[in-house]
Amino acid sequence: MSSAIKKGLAGSALLLVGYLAFWPVAVDPVAWQAPINPGYSGDFSPNQALSQITRIELQNEIGPEDLALSKDGHVYFALLSGAIKFLDSNGNIQPWVNTGGRPLGIEFDQQGNLLVADAFKGLLKVSADGKITTLVDRIDGMAIKYADDVDVASNGNIYFSDASSKFHAEQYGTYGASLLDINEHGGHGRIIEYNPNTQTSTVLAAGINFANGVTLSHDEQFVLFNETGSYRVMRLGLSGEQRGALEVVIDNLPSFPDNIARGSNGVYWLGLVSPRSKPLDRLSDSPNLRKVIQRLPEFLRPKAQHYGHLIAINDTGEVVFNLQDPLGIYGHTTGALEVGDKLYVSSLHETALGMIDNMNR
Repeated sequence: MSSAIKKGLAGSALLLVGYLAFWPVAVDPVAWQAPINPGYSGDFSPNQALSQITRIELQNEIGPEDLALSKDGHVYFALLSGAIKFLDSNGNIQPWVNTGGRPLGIEFDQQGNLLVADAFKGLLKVSADGKITTLVDRIDGMAIKYADDVDVASNGNIYFSDASSKFHAEQYGTYGASLLDINEHGGHGRIIEYNPNTQTSTVLAAGINFANGVTLSHDEQFVLFNETGSYRVMRLGLSGEQRGALEVVIDNLPSFPDNIARGSNGVYWLGLVSPRSKPLDRLSDSPNLRKVIQRLPEFLRPKAQHYGHLIAINDTGEVVFNLQDPLGIYGHTTGALEVGDKLYVSSLHETALGMIDNMNR
C-alpha cells in the first residue's frame, strides 16, 4: 500500500473519530442507571395471545395511536395524517375531522366533545359538529411542544401530558422527538391539569422522562401516567394532602409503555410499544457514548421493534393480563379500548386497527 493511500486512510479515520466525538447533536444526555431488564419472564412470560388479533385496515392511513368511545358507541381513532375517523355501527370507517396536526390521545367529555392531545397544536376540543377549538397551547409562558395523551374527570377537569418540553414534535416528528427525549433522559415531561370553568392550566408534575399515556384512576383520586423513558407507571395525587404527590405503581417494565386507559373490573390497559433497547440500557450511565450513538447514521441507532404487547394492571400494579404477539401480526402496540366483549388495539405505525373478539375478562 502506498504512503499516499495510508495517509488518506489515516486522515479519513481521524475525520470519522472527530465526527463521532464532536459533531453537534440535538441531545445532551444525562447519566442515570437503568434497572436490569427482567425481559419476558414472570408476569411477562412470552405467549401468542395477541397473535389472534383481527386487523381492520385503514384505507391508506397510518398510525391509529389512540382510541375513544362516543356516547353512541362508535370507536374513534387518531391518525398520522391528522385525521380523526370512526367505525360506524356496521364496522365501516367514516371520516370526521382533520386537526391539521398530529392527534395522539383522544377522549370524549360529558358533553360529547372530543378532547384531543395534538402533538403539534396542544390540547384541542372538537365539538359534535366538527368545530375545532384550541384550549391550551402554552403554559407558564412555555409552548406545549408535545401534547401526548388526555383524560377528563367527571367534574370536567382535563388532565394531559406534555411528553417533552424540549423536543418539539412538529420539528422532529412525533417518533423522532420521542427517540431524542428518551436518549437524553433529561426529564422534560409534564402532567398538566386544565380547568375549563376558569380556563386555567396548572403543571401538577414535571421532570418526567417522556410523559406519555394518562388516565384517571377508577375513583378519580389519582392520575396514572406512563413515564416511558424510565419504563414505569406513576400515580399522581389530585386532592387534599395527596395533591401533587407521586408514587410508583409498577416499574422496570420489559418494554416502553405508551398509552394507559381504564378498563372493566378495576384494571388499566397498558400498551407496550416496543421491547427495551439493550444499547440504551447498557449506556444509561455513559452520556457521552449516548451522544456518539446520536451521531451514527439513522439506520444504526436504536429504534422501536415490531412486537405486539398489551398488559392490564390493577391499582396495586399487579399484572392481570399479559397479551403478546411475537409473530408481529400487529406490532408497535400503543394501547387498548374495551367495547363490550371486544378489545380494540391501537398502534404507532400500523396501517390497521386491531380487534380481539369475545375477549374473556
